[in-house]
Amino acid sequence: MNLKNIDKFMIAGPCSIESFEQLLSTARHVKSCGANILRGGAYKPRTSPVSFQGLREEGLKILKEVKEIVNLPVITELMDPRDLKKVYDVADIIQIGSRNMQNFTLLKEVGMQDKPVMLKRGISATIKEWIGASEYISNEGNKNIIMCERGIRTYNDYTRNTLDLAAVPIIKSKTDYKVIVDPSHGTGLRELILPMTKASFALDADGVMIEVHPNPKEALSDGDQSLDFKQFEFLMKNLNEAKFI
Repeated sequence: MNLKNIDKFMIAGPCSIESFEQLLSTARHVKSCGANILRGGAYKPRTSPVSFQGLREEGLKILKEVKEIVNLPVITELMDPRDLKKVYDVADIIQIGSRNMQNFTLLKEVGMQDKPVMLKRGISATIKEWIGASEYISNEGNKNIIMCERGIRTYNDYTRNTLDLAAVPIIKSKTDYKVIVDPSHGTGLRELILPMTKASFALDADGVMIEVHPNPKEALSDGDQSLDFKQFEFLMKNLNEAKFI
């Protein structure tokens, strides 16, 4: 997958793959609205070990089936080098989550692959640390990297994280990588996703990653920051009218 062929990354889908029906209906809807990449978590790192951890291999199987039916490239998270082959066989883009931003062994492994890697900013990472993490990937030969700003931890407790939108122009000025924003994790509040998405594009972000679920109230993870189908349709219509996409 050549990242240069994508003008704006409109990545959308559920935080966690919960069932074939859930992912298929979501994939069909987000594609009909203009999304060009489907997200879906098979392996889910959670703060609590008793929280839903994802369907794992079954989730990857569902993701592969839906990918073929809907004909959308997919992105999913890799947490463990031992799962690399399984994730590689399904994903068009390999996601490294914020918790693994400085998992240097993992970064080196994806650096030796020939697929794009999306590197999320660590929860307390400085710009310098984030760029340094990307160099662990690029030094192994893989320069097909997407940098994803997803908020950092500050003293603010109103939103889930503090979305550092200044990172967009900073990273674009210091690297040759695509830079996208995750307003879902960055705020944790669905009502802030649209304004933060518009602000991201106003700062020349190369795209966004948005969580969408058929019924957020029943989501097994991140329901409060997920858009339902009508809300995502409204967001995409708004972005089109504003000529951001």
